[in-house]
Amino acid sequence: FSLQRQMSRRVSQKLPGIEQDEGVGARVRRSIGRPEVARLDPFLLLDEFRGSAPAGFPDHPHRGFETVTYVLEGAVRHEDFLGNQGVIRPGDLQWMTAGRGIVHCEMPHGEVECRGLQLWVNLPRTDKMCEPAYQDLRSSDIPSRSQGGVTVRVIAGESLGAKSPVFTRTPTLYLDVTVQPGAKEFTQPVPQDWNAFIFVLSGRAEFGSSGAGGVIGEAHETLLLDRSGPAVRVAPVTGAAAACRFVLIAGRPLGEPVEQWGPFVMCSKAELLQAKEDYRNGRNGFERAPGWASFVVREQAD
Repeated sequence: FSLQRQMSRRVSQKLPGIEQDEGVGARVRRSIGRPEVARLDPFLLLDEFRGSAPAGFPDHPHRGFETVTYVLEGAVRHEDFLGNQGVIRPGDLQWMTAGRGIVHCEMPHGEVECRGLQLWVNLPRTDKMCEPAYQDLRSSDIPSRSQGGVTVRVIAGESLGAKSPVFTRTPTLYLDVTVQPGAKEFTQPVPQDWNAFIFVLSGRAEFGSSGAGGVIGEAHETLLLDRSGPAVRVAPVTGAAAACRFVLIAGRPLGEPVEQWGPFVMCSKAELLQAKEDYRNGRNGFERAPGWASFVVREQAD
């Protein structure tokens, strides 16, 4: 433990959370995928989203990556052109592999404002044209462990002896961590060659090296971590009156070229052009796209 503490990763950059419009009437605080950090291989985007119906994210396509939707408050209703549909509620997770192509919608559901996180994880070139797939976990399916005033929900990867059932084509660690006031320091091992970052949901805590090397992170801030050690250290702020909740996300870099046009992420300009043409012409994974409409469009038409 002491060795990991001495070799904990340092915070290389801290970015404020700035809210912006996205989708139709929805608001997001973008962490990864903003001008200061366009990508953090293998991650393409992390949004903290919020909104109430009729705002949201109506029918749109994806190819070449995965979307990970984690609901914090309210609920999200989704539907795709393969017939998959359902409602994601607080604490629930949807890990969607878009692969060769999917068209879907994601909309706030019910009377309570919806709030959650959506992470985009790039797929390696060998998996970009795989068949679409879903991994849906109810809140009760996500392992949780507590130790020394720290509670960890293991969305992907492993922590405190608990392992998530989620299969990650791109090796990923995704933890939802709550540090209570007066808690003991928490140290999470992370492979040294993986990229890692933290997004603070509420409260404040100290991240990175102990002593002068620690950085205070506060609500809605993004903290990028360097590769100076094999672990991430977190400690409560002295005198804090409230808990700090954050997500720690890390992944093994793919080291492949990235060509992106909105919801299509490929490895070359030719592949990107092909994705656009396939979607426009309804082929190579988008055969069901022409003429398909989700409940959002259908209800508006009635």
